[in-house]
Amino acid sequence: MKLISWNVNGLRACIKKGFLDFFNAADADVFCVQETKMQPEQAQLDLPGYKQYWNSAVKKGYSGTAVFSRREPLSVTYDIEDPAHTGEGRSITLEFPEFYLVTFYTPNAQAELARIDYRMQWEDAARKYLRSLDAKKPVILCGDLNVAHEEIDLKNPGPNRGSAGFSDQERGKFTELLQAGFTDTFRALHPQLTGAYSWWSYRFHARDNNAGWRIDYFVTSNRLFSHVKRSEILADVYGSDHCPVLLELEEPLRKAGAAT
Repeated sequence: MKLISWNVNGLRACIKKGFLDFFNAADADVFCVQETKMQPEQAQLDLPGYKQYWNSAVKKGYSGTAVFSRREPLSVTYDIEDPAHTGEGRSITLEFPEFYLVTFYTPNAQAELARIDYRMQWEDAARKYLRSLDAKKPVILCGDLNVAHEEIDLKNPGPNRGSAGFSDQERGKFTELLQAGFTDTFRALHPQLTGAYSWWSYRFHARDNNAGWRIDYFVTSNRLFSHVKRSEILADVYGSDHCPVLLELEEPLRKAGAAT
């Protein structure tokens, strides 16, 4: 089973930059998108064989998530069941027989950490939500989590220490998530791999110089990690300031029990 996640930084713009070519070539079972920046009626997206699920922000041209799935889920939930975190279209959850699939577009703490208090509230609410799902069946979380967890996850950790995406507060919350029973699949499979990034600034030829950050993830419940075959960053795919990330699971998946 192949899953792909991509922050497209505006889906309408990405469609003009080859999104559909990559989508078709990728042949994913489930394709999750963040930062759609659109309402579904604003573009005619013909994806034969896929069910489409959208969570758009109230504010036009802002945030938003979508999931395109060949498999019809048992249920679909929008947002993280916390009224303080609705309206920005930042989450979709698909329930399948074997697991929950959640895609997040985590709020950016912004320059000078102007939104760090809201970000911390989101982190706590999101972790509580994921743990509530994990108590029922395993969870796969994907998306732009807007944090480089360790120094290995960005090119220039020194100058960026304390900035949005690499603050102690944000990194600490990611550690708390892992300690709650979850695995960062890419780092677990590639513990020493350097230069592996999923986002590059549009400034200073950052992508040409691979001066990037790894802020896009596939995270799974610990007990699901044994089913992971591959977790990769598709850095050769263009169309956004992020590149897609990929997770492959063995099939058939055995139903894993609830968290203990």
